This record gives sequence, structure tokens and C-alpha cells, in this order.
Amino acid sequence: MITREIRLAAHVTDEPGLDHFALAETEVDGEVIVRTDYVGLAAAYLELMRADCRIPVPAWQPGDRVGAAVVGTVVRSDSPDLAVGDLVQSMTGWSEHSAGPAAQYVKLDRDLFPEPSYHLGQGVTAYYGMADVAAVGEGDVVFVSGAAGGVGSLAGQIARCRGAARVIGSAGSRAKAAYLVDELGYDAAFDYHDGPVADRLRELVPEGITVFFDVVGGEQYQAAVQTARPGARFALCGSLSHQLGGGADRFPEPDRAAAQARGIELSPFSCHHTPEQVAAWREHFTRWLGEGRFVFPQTIVEGGIKEVPGAFLSMLKGSYRGNVAVRLA
Repeated sequence: MITREIRLAAHVTDEPGLDHFALAETEVDGEVIVRTDYVGLAAAYLELMRADCRIPVPAWQPGDRVGAAVVGTVVRSDSPDLAVGDLVQSMTGWSEHSAGPAAQYVKLDRDLFPEPSYHLGQGVTAYYGMADVAAVGEGDVVFVSGAAGGVGSLAGQIARCRGAARVIGSAGSRAKAAYLVDELGYDAAFDYHDGPVADRLRELVPEGITVFFDVVGGEQYQAAVQTARPGARFALCGSLSHQLGGGADRFPEPDRAAAQARGIELSPFSCHHTPEQVAAWREHFTRWLGEGRFVFPQTIVEGGIKEVPGAFLSMLKGSYRGNVAVRLA
């Protein structure tokens, strides 16, 4: 079968653009052939487009198909484990079809979630960071940076479901801040452009924070250090304030001296989506959804495979809310 895919045209050295992607035709064949229905997008993909990738995953090379998590429908199968029409998830990337051994596809329950795109959320990372790294629990006062994004929009809700007393979020606009409070159940939120972040945190949580879930870094990390209680736990997931640039300081070392002076526990982490991590998230996610305690925040972009790179670049610029997926026409 001839299909179309998106490949890396050149490594990103500064700002990413459409010229870093190329549309190509390719032939796919294997034990199973799957039509891609939904393509998941994640900010971490940008780092994989750099030759000097700084996350513990091999960088993509020019000519490689890009992307990772997708959900699709089996259209041909020579395997007893998968039938035509089955819904499956894989890490086969941005292509209209994929093919390979049945073992590389995970069969999904079509009735488990309201939409297949729910399977592409970044909840595994959010849950691992909040539950295992920060160990958030009863009475915690939590600050989440980048709280309207794919990870942050889930992290704050996880904290509430695990008993946090108060959850504060930052976002890149007042509209997104209102969204956090009105739709996702945050106790308070603010636009980080509206004055010094430390001042906003002191206004909203004068008693100080006990947990910080950080996907932004920079000023927001520094503000969290200044307003944390002794013994606060910091789960450091990313540094988006630096990552979009092309410099060598994309993942700056956190100011450990200032944190240690305040008795803060710093825990930078990466989530490897182990079977145990995936199972833990899925168990809690399905239960909280069923109890009506959780909202899955997402943006679905409609388009063909050609529109996926543009949607990815728009996501990096903060154009969407929550988890982002492209539903392929």
C-alpha cells in the first residue's frame, strides 16, 4: 500500500518552521496495516528534532518519519490477535497508514472513553509526576506552571483528586487562566504576563506552596522557590520558557542553592511510559472520569496529514488548550 507520511527535512537549530518537515510517499506492508485516525502532539517532539537532543530518547534524523503516539483502525490483518475494524494505539508517528507486526499495536476498548483521542493524552506523565515524584496528598498547596497545556491541565486535576487543599495554576493569557478555574476546577489561576510571578503567588497563597509541578522553568521556578514552605516538593517536568530557543541552555540547571536554603526537595524527572506507569494512570483516569471528578481538556484539530506540522507549530506557540490531537480526514 502507498501512503503519505511526514519526515524530518532538517534538524532544528533555532526556531522550528514548516521547512523542517517534508511530505513524502512511502510503501507500507506487514502483518497488520492500520489507518491512522488521530495523531497526538507533544511539546517534547521539538527536542527530538534537534541534533543535540537533551532528553533520554534518540533524536530523529533527517529523512526519518516524525511523531510518536497515534490511534487508528486496523484495515488489514494476518494476525489472530487483531481483526479488521479493531481500534489500536501505536508509536508509529505521523503517517496516513502504518504497518508492522501485531505486537507493535495495542488493542483499545472503543467504549472506554468518549473519544479515541482520550488515549493520546499526556496523563501518564502528569500522573507519574504528581503521584510518584511529588507524592501530592491531603492538605497540599500546589502550584502548576503552564497549567493550560497538555500535562499541566491534567496535573492540577490529579492533585485535587488526591486530596490537595488548594491548587493554583499559571497560564499564558487571562482567557486560559479563567478556563483553569471555570472548567478544570483550579482554585485560582493567573496570566504570568501580569506582573512578577512571585507577587501573584504571595497574593494567592500567602501561606506558601508545598508542591510545585513545573513545565516552564525560568521566572516561574524562581518564584516558586521564593514562595515555598520549608520541605516543599518540586517535580520538575520541563523548561518551556527556554526550550523554544536554540541555545545550549534549553534545559538550564535549576538554582539548587536557593532551593536547598529553603529546605526544598528538587526532583527533575522523565516519564518513560512503562507498563506500570500507563496502568496506574489509566486506572485512576477511568475511575475519576466515571465519578465525574475529572475533565479531559483537549483540542481536536481537523485536517489531513499535510496539516499536522502546522498544528504542531501552533501548539508550541500556545494556540491551543489542553491535550492536542489532529483528527485525520
